[in-house]
Amino acid sequence: MKELGKHLIVELYDCEASLINDLKHVEKIMMDAAIAAKATIIEHKFHKFAPHGISGVLIIAESHFTIHTWPEFGYCAVDIFTCGDLTENPIALEIMKKGFGCKFYSAIEMKRGLLNLPAEQIKHKPSA
Repeated sequence: MKELGKHLIVELYDCEASLINDLKHVEKIMMDAAIAAKATIIEHKFHKFAPHGISGVLIIAESHFTIHTWPEFGYCAVDIFTCGDLTENPIALEIMKKGFGCKFYSAIEMKRGLLNLPAEQIKHKPSA
């Protein structure tokens, strides 16, 4: 069976509070991670909450990256969901871990859209 996409569900612990509560920094790290992973960024939106915390999303041609931060706990919840075989999700995760000062993490990868079709019938983007 061939999957349509891979979904990394990531927990980042013991992150540096000042970094994960800085809107511009969080946005930059997420963008850098997507670019390094060879994702095609379509649009992005990030929001800072009062008194703390940030939520953000990158819409990419391959699907999406999302983040929600809890600086008061040094914690980030991250989703890296990509379709196709061209993105390098482990590279994106490494950039996020370093960029947020993460000391411990857990990650689970799920295969999404398992289809009982020959691989050549599964197209992730329209053909030219």
